[in-house]
Amino acid sequence: MTITAAADGSALGNPGPNGWAWYIDDANWAAGGSPHGTNNQGELQAVLELLRATAGSDEKLVIECDSRYVIDSVTKWMPGWKRRGWRKADGGPVLNRELIEGIDEAMRGRDIRFEWVKGHAGHPLNEAADERANAAAKAYQQKQEPRRGPGFVGAGGAGAAVAASAPVAAGAATARADAETSADRGAASGQHPAASASVAAAAPLWAEMSDLLDGLDAPLADPIELRLTLSGPEHARLQDRAAAQGVSLEEALRRLI
Repeated sequence: MTITAAADGSALGNPGPNGWAWYIDDANWAAGGSPHGTNNQGELQAVLELLRATAGSDEKLVIECDSRYVIDSVTKWMPGWKRRGWRKADGGPVLNRELIEGIDEAMRGRDIRFEWVKGHAGHPLNEAADERANAAAKAYQQKQEPRRGPGFVGAGGAGAAVAASAPVAAGAATARADAETSADRGAASGQHPAASASVAAAAPLWAEMSDLLDGLDAPLADPIELRLTLSGPEHARLQDRAAAQGVSLEEALRRLI
């Protein structure tokens, strides 16, 4: 079988409040965003989140995307950027490197193809993703929680997606999100070595991380590592919080501690 999905981004003001969304069907979609970002960042994030969500599936994945920038970044330009140490041909740094580098890592072991579609031209999946990405951007503009969707629950709305975890360190321990990603081989079809990643679907949004850290405020003689299992929407919410603060996910987790 083949999973066909659309990924899209939106930014109000560009940069401004932005949103991302991927859509397979009404039972399988997700959206998120941040208070400040660009349209290209939303487009890239949508692809990355789609690949995270479907990482546990063995099905082929076709991604409908109306962004030439995203498709060309992944299928044309990225090999050269990597050879030059993530520098463009003119020597300048690659924009949105963190997202693109994540997609590069996520490409491993997946049978994925991008298909360009014209935006706002009646393509059902693209229209659905666009609507949700724009709604997420508007929610951030209004300082509201966006509709995040059910995540990926599999064909026919049955089955469970694979779980993602984010290790949180207290004291001197490190904090990092353990959600590996899986992304596109590009329009041609070449494969990377296998990547193992996981994201859980449809669970209540995480409450407040501080509630989970009660009692850990005393000085620690030795570093400890605390592992916390997160659903896909919960992991997305963490990422949104980090983006809102303009820091990495690790730093955002440290600040909560």
